[in-house]
Amino acid sequence: MADSNSFFATWSPRLLSVLRIVVALLFMQHGSQKLFNVPPGPPGFFPAPLFSLFGIAGILELVGGLFILLGLFTRPVAFLLSGEMAVAYFMNHAPKGFWPVLNGGELAALYCFVFLYFSVAGGGRWSLDYQLRRRS
Repeated sequence: MADSNSFFATWSPRLLSVLRIVVALLFMQHGSQKLFNVPPGPPGFFPAPLFSLFGIAGILELVGGLFILLGLFTRPVAFLLSGEMAVAYFMNHAPKGFWPVLNGGELAALYCFVFLYFSVAGGGRWSLDYQLRRRS
């Protein structure tokens, strides 16, 4: 019987990378929707003016999401995105009520803490950060 510790030691960094990639792909959709209305938002939704709060959030989500997807500068970018999601939660959701399930803030809170985790854990085995660190 194989040692279960070696199984976890082998797969934990890889699954961290899978989580990072999936979260980044989902997160980037929010940015592309804000900036380009792709995928199309609800009726009346339009791309945000670039230098508005909504536009800056879109840039952070699209470009920051791309960096997270690639696993490049994962820790500082994830910390920045965690902060963006905390601000989004407290500006847009918390004023509507205490419970995230009722104020529509579940996704912002979840992204906030997942990015905070990435800011400490890094990008995992399948990241450019890992490849660059390995070469030096």
